[in-house]
Amino acid sequence: MSGNKGTYPRWAWALTGSGHFFTESIALIKQLGAVDLFVSKAADEVLRMYKQDLPPDTRIFKETTASSAPVGRFYEGLYHTLVVSPASSNTVAKCVFGISDTLVTNCFAQAGKCRVHAIVFACDTAPEMITMAPKGPYPVYPRRIDLENTAKLKEFDDTTVVESIRELEDAIAARARLVAEKGAAVDG
Repeated sequence: MSGNKGTYPRWAWALTGSGHFFTESIALIKQLGAVDLFVSKAADEVLRMYKQDLPPDTRIFKETTASSAPVGRFYEGLYHTLVVSPASSNTVAKCVFGISDTLVTNCFAQAGKCRVHAIVFACDTAPEMITMAPKGPYPVYPRRIDLENTAKLKEFDDTTVVESIRELEDAIAARARLVAEKGAAVDG
């Protein structure tokens, strides 16, 4: 067991079943170090489809209980940030309307209730997009409702919605700096 598995507070990262920038999200997880990964049933399938390995210091919580029991960890002050990436249109819609019936939507709801900042990489952000399917790039055309839900999510308190992998990298870097500054202020 790696020493990082016991380092808290740390990043909470929730994976949905979207393949849009899935491998890039995994690459970012590998760069962060101490991460607790919340994997929906659909994301578990996609992990196998895209043949992705996770860093050995990643704690993994899979969707195995109806009540999403692992989200209780948010009430223990274990996380400074929740990243939901990639966030499927289904997950974004549920978050916007307060439905928390999956591990990922429960993570988002509990992060909000515990004032843990959330960074969400919504998949459906433009009328026309190219996404990476298991067999290569493929054009997609998000529905108007998907684009509207992404816009609504941007209005949530303590939530940063990003629309590109670059924006996700920048949001994570900015959050890491803020967390480090807060840690230095507490230590100093």
